[in-house]
Amino acid sequence: MGKTSSSSSIIRTSIFSFLQNYQYFTSFSAFLAFPFSVSLLLSQTFVFTSFTSLLPSIYHRFNILFDAAGFPPSLESLSIFTHKLSQTIFSSIFTLPFTLTFLLIAKASVLQAFKDTKPSSHPSFSSIRSLYTPLLFTHICNSILILSANATVFSILFFSFNSLEGFGFSSSTSFLWFSAAGAVLYSLVLANTMVISNLALVLSGMERLGGYFAILKACVLIRGKTSTALLLALPTNLAMAAIEALFQYRVVRAYIVVGRVSLSMVSEGIIIAYLYSIFIVLDTVVSCLFFKSCKPVYWVDLEGRQALQIDSVEEDDGGCIDSKALHHLHSTTCG
Repeated sequence: MGKTSSSSSIIRTSIFSFLQNYQYFTSFSAFLAFPFSVSLLLSQTFVFTSFTSLLPSIYHRFNILFDAAGFPPSLESLSIFTHKLSQTIFSSIFTLPFTLTFLLIAKASVLQAFKDTKPSSHPSFSSIRSLYTPLLFTHICNSILILSANATVFSILFFSFNSLEGFGFSSSTSFLWFSAAGAVLYSLVLANTMVISNLALVLSGMERLGGYFAILKACVLIRGKTSTALLLALPTNLAMAAIEALFQYRVVRAYIVVGRVSLSMVSEGIIIAYLYSIFIVLDTVVSCLFFKSCKPVYWVDLEGRQALQIDSVEEDDGGCIDSKALHHLHSTTCG
């Protein structure tokens, strides 16, 4: 089975599992994620309406840093990137308390439901709470990993730009092409880092394994399946970006035009935030099933002589594992 068909199969199974437990996911998990969704959408509102001086301060600091590092200040792409990076950092700071509480608990509720083969029963709050600590440690380590990936790419670009000037390639065309290559490199590194971080978070909930060990195990599990993970992350991320744009168009734009908050704005904002929460839950469901497809499952016969490995677990609607996923791993004889 190819990567595209594998990703489409996981998406179909995810939608089926979500609809099969629609009441639990929409009435419990989505409401747990609702405060985080509100905070994230409000952070975008503060970005566009300039309610706070934190964003201009972050943007100014980045400009000083890039100027000191030797990046050409005339590059328009650098200005766009700096502005977008400042918005991302501002949103991360603004939503941090809600991320460490409501978002992680909402993800824990979905992960606890999928700890069995199928989410047939609704987990208790005590079982959900038991997953919070490994999720918290893994989220902190993921944040450090993302910061390290950004710092590494910036260091590479810094040395590359200075080497480019040192070899005499200081024309605007050279800088333009090199900026495009740097943007591609940054996108690839960041996308792979986010995929590994997401899988590590799911792994820490499914196996109660927190911290850097979950990240290392996620790197092992995702080998050869990075493109599938990126294809799985694309639909939900596009949907959430579209919801953010809808919030900007229906709520923020209306507020800028009217100049005050009305009941209709609040109602539309609540509905859009709830829709965003549903897609957060759906994204977690997709990640859970992708984790199940990455995790090898071993079977040993009664005499302990033979082992089989299922590298990619695929279940039909009746819960049966596809026999094509089995392949012979090794044969051993117990001493």
